[in-house]
Amino acid sequence: MQRQFASAQASAGISIASRHVEAGTYRLPRAHHYRIMVHASVATRTYCNDAGRYFVRRAGDIDFVPAGQEGGFEAETSFDTMEVRLSSAMLEGVASEVGSSAAARRFDTRHLLRDVRIEHLVRVLENDDNASSPSGALFAESVGVALAVRLLALDGLEIDRTVRLSDVQLKRVLEYVDAHLHEPLTIDTLSRVANASSSHLRTWFKAATGMTVHRYVLRRRVERARSLILGGDLSTSEVAYLTGFAHQSHLAHWMRREIGQTPRGLRRTR
Repeated sequence: MQRQFASAQASAGISIASRHVEAGTYRLPRAHHYRIMVHASVATRTYCNDAGRYFVRRAGDIDFVPAGQEGGFEAETSFDTMEVRLSSAMLEGVASEVGSSAAARRFDTRHLLRDVRIEHLVRVLENDDNASSPSGALFAESVGVALAVRLLALDGLEIDRTVRLSDVQLKRVLEYVDAHLHEPLTIDTLSRVANASSSHLRTWFKAATGMTVHRYVLRRRVERARSLILGGDLSTSEVAYLTGFAHQSHLAHWMRREIGQTPRGLRRTR
């Protein structure tokens, strides 16, 4: 997924790249351009050194780093992000047009913004860049102008406050699932962990992670089983037991569906 910034769009003062970032330190050094990052992975747990606390980044969360400032965080797992670079000249030109010439110099680094318009504009730019015949600099410039106008109103943005699981609630659920994969995990149990009703957990969990609770638990069980098979000498029945599957066939069925491999196939490639 790692791609270079598009030259046609860069000539218009705006460029975009889709990035796959491995777990660890994600650092954005000081630059002459403005950067907008739209998170494209589900439930990535990160640690912010500046704030001194953990955050859970969800798909659609936005990080904004103005020109001359730096940003970054520590990610516990790999993740995907869309990064837009907006030139200072473009943003300051738009600011002058709308009568806010000083606004571009008052930006601060912002994390975990939720704004439907910014997310939509970034995805429009990404889709055009992915097309075999992108619309070129004129289209990219129009998207850049729209982004600049939205960013100039950043302090007054109505952030999406749709009711959802808090970072603390989601973290509790994710950690509980990982610690109890070998046990039965029901909606009722997890709703008590999250301190939410069963119906709300179903809705909010899918909104936060992009998948149902059931599918998330299955995926984590398969990931754990894959790790155990590749990293040790446990039998398939032992792996099935330790990851909450009823029997070997049950494990093999879901491994084939989730990762396209069976325990036997994995052992052959080890």
